[in-house]
Amino acid sequence: MTEENLAAMFNESNAPFAKTLGIRMIFASKSRLEAELDVTPERCTIPASLHGGAIMAFADNLGGCGAFLNMPEGFMTATVESKTNFLRPIPVGTTARAVTTPVNLGKTLQVWKTDIFREDGKLAAVVTQTQILTPLQS
Repeated sequence: MTEENLAAMFNESNAPFAKTLGIRMIFASKSRLEAELDVTPERCTIPASLHGGAIMAFADNLGGCGAFLNMPEGFMTATVESKTNFLRPIPVGTTARAVTTPVNLGKTLQVWKTDIFREDGKLAAVVTQTQILTPLQS
């Protein structure tokens, strides 16, 4: 499956919360994911900038998608740890862009890093998360 098809697959069948949040996957491969999120008033805090929880959920979804692409058949993934550094606000009316890459792809634990950028290209947040891989229960 090509990267364009992978991105389309995630946009079509992503987790319900990711769809509700409005995450748009624009590129997906086993080693890199890129997505966008419009900063609307409903996703903001006061003053009008993207809510920290929305930033974390954005990154969490991408790390989970990356783990999904790299896990063996018959497994599932879940986030077991996440850390966020908030560097600058992302103002309402703009688009946040995330780039997610693996830090380590182990057999049971994967670590993913997501850099979230503002529309002006400045780094707004860095999220590091750990995903656990476990066999599906039959």
